[in-house]
Amino acid sequence: MTNRRKFLKTAGIAGVAGASSLAAPHVKAQSPIRWRLQTYAGPALAEHVIKPSIDAFNKAANGEMEIELYTSDQLVPTGELFRAMQRGTIDAVQSDDDSIAAPVDVSVFGGYFPFASRYSLDVPTLFYQYGLKEIWEEAYSEVENVTWLSAGSWDPCNFATKQPIRSLEDLKGKRVFTFPTAGRFLQRFGVVPVTLPWEDVEVALQTGELDGITWSGITEDYTVGWADVTDYYLTNNISGAWIGSYFANTERWNEVPEHLQTLFRMSMDMSHYHRQYWYWWGEAHYRTTGGKMELTSIPESEWDKVEEEGLKFWDEIAAQSDRNARVVKILKEYRETMRKAGPPYRYGGA
Repeated sequence: MTNRRKFLKTAGIAGVAGASSLAAPHVKAQSPIRWRLQTYAGPALAEHVIKPSIDAFNKAANGEMEIELYTSDQLVPTGELFRAMQRGTIDAVQSDDDSIAAPVDVSVFGGYFPFASRYSLDVPTLFYQYGLKEIWEEAYSEVENVTWLSAGSWDPCNFATKQPIRSLEDLKGKRVFTFPTAGRFLQRFGVVPVTLPWEDVEVALQTGELDGITWSGITEDYTVGWADVTDYYLTNNISGAWIGSYFANTERWNEVPEHLQTLFRMSMDMSHYHRQYWYWWGEAHYRTTGGKMELTSIPESEWDKVEEEGLKFWDEIAAQSDRNARVVKILKEYRETMRKAGPPYRYGGA
């Protein structure tokens, strides 16, 4: 009886092992889904804003899908990313709508739309509590073969410069690397927007081709090395958080099984969450302990003029389309709600 039990136990193990080995060739025959995803961020920044979440996705996908991550301009120039994704040259993109020249009216709100947000939490609140998500889905449903997936917030938009900025007069003539819509707005104050490949910015600051950058907050200045080639950081910002999104080629997205789509959405949320606290930590940490950049400020009484111009800019954008008008209406309602709520939502009258 003992020998019989031992035989049955051994046979059972062998049977399971045999079943596994028989099933293995079928699993291996299924080639994993492979995506190429390009981010707007350079290598040093990508290590924080997307790579951990993509690494986690690839691990959790367990061989069913693998995403190859490429950084700024590595496969395609940032300004051509949308068309490349639409054609299927690449499968997915992490960027703002503005930088990749998305052919939708709401693209102007991507990136740094002047004074649309005060804090990073404003962005997900506007998208997922105030209706911007549905407006973005509507806009991209009108575009062939590109699916908008998700939006989240990044850092604020401040000036980092070679010379100090202490008044609006100091902005005049400054050649700065910035985003398209932000650049259009800053031209009102004499700023000269300059477009360059991301990896050329540091050298351009060293050679004098650029006077500064208005592309990020102080966390990125230190993370990517720009704090080494600029001397001053203006604490006034034109936006409290960058609006960035994930997009995918629609045909390729539809090929992904539902459980892997869900996993990818979770990885996007992981990235959004990480940035919330990483930037919140960094903006205070580097201002107080960075040591490389001197902080300057424009008096509030003078900076109020910039915010007033921002609201005029909103109305100009609202006049461009009914959908843009709906977005601006939401931004104004949100601004008023936050103002009425008071601290900690808003301090002062803004």
